Amino acid sequence: MGAPAQRSSSSSAAWPQPGVSIDLSAAVVAVTKEEPRVLALHGGERPALPSGPLEPDHRTLEAGLRAWVERQTNQKLNYVEQLYTFGDLDRQDAGARALSVAYLALVREARPAGEIEAAWLDWYGCFPWEDWREGRPAILDLIEQALDAWARTAPDARSAEIRRQRHRLAFGEGSAWNDERVLERYELLYEARLVQEACVEDGTRAPSPPLGRAMAFDHRRILATAIGRLRGKIKYRPVVFELMPPAFTLLQLQRAVEALSGVLLHKQNFRRLVETQGLVEETGETITGTGGRPARLVRFRPEVLIERPAPGVRPSAGRR
Repeated sequence: MGAPAQRSSSSSAAWPQPGVSIDLSAAVVAVTKEEPRVLALHGGERPALPSGPLEPDHRTLEAGLRAWVERQTNQKLNYVEQLYTFGDLDRQDAGARALSVAYLALVREARPAGEIEAAWLDWYGCFPWEDWREGRPAILDLIEQALDAWARTAPDARSAEIRRQRHRLAFGEGSAWNDERVLERYELLYEARLVQEACVEDGTRAPSPPLGRAMAFDHRRILATAIGRLRGKIKYRPVVFELMPPAFTLLQLQRAVEALSGVLLHKQNFRRLVETQGLVEETGETITGTGGRPARLVRFRPEVLIERPAPGVRPSAGRR
C-alpha cells in the first residue's frame, strides 16, 4: 500500500506552501484475455491516466488518489502502492512548482462508468517494443536505425559512443534483454526525440510512423515506471494474485505472468516453481472447455506470506 502522508498539528505546515501544487496520478492495471491493460481517460486528444490535485479534504495522498480514481472511473481500488514523485524543475502549473505523485494500483477489471469517459487501454499499444511473446518485436528494427542515426548526430566522438552504449544497455536483446528497464528505454527514446511527447514539448516534427501510442502530459513516463516496477515485483512478491479471480487454473496464472513480463514461459518449470513455493492450493473443483481434459482450479495461499520471505514467480523464458 502507498505510504500515508505525514500529518502535522499545524495546518499551514501540513498543506503545500504557495508556489507548489501536488497532482495525484494512478496507473491502474488489470489483466484481461491474456493482455495487460491500464485504465485511461479518453476525454482529450490523447489518453490520460486518472489523476487530480490533492485537495484540502483529502486525509492522505493515497486517500486523495483513491477518491479521484473512483470519481473519474467508478473503479474502487484495492492494492495500491506509491511509485515515484516527479518534480522536475520544468514542471510548472500556472507558475507554481508542480509535483506529481504517481501510484500503481492492481485490480480485477471492472467496467468504468465515472464522470469522464474511461476505458481499458492495452499497455503494449504504448510500448510495442516491450512485448516479446511472439518473438522479437519488428518495431525494434526501426528503433535500432533511429538510435544509430541519433548517435551519429552527437557533437563529438565520445558523446556518440556514450549514446551507443546507452542504446546497447537499454535495448540489449536475447539474453541481454532486461524486462524491467521499461522506463530506461522510454527515457532514451524521449531524449532522442523519437516519441511524440518529446516532439510536442519542443515543437519538433513527430516521428513517422509513431513509436507506440502517445499519452497526455507525462503519463506514458508514469506508465513505463509502473510496468518496470510490476515486472520486478512479481518476481519476489505474490502481487500477481491481486489480478487473478478467486479461483483460476495454473495455465491462466501463467498467461497472466507472461502478459505482464512480455515473454513466454516454460510451462513445466513455471508450474514446478508455483507448486514448490506453495503459492497456491487446490479448490477441489475443475473447469472444462480448455480444449483437453478438465483443468484443476486453484487459489492463492495467503499463508505463504508468513512461510517465505520472498514468495514470487521468477519467470524463465521458454516454450509453452
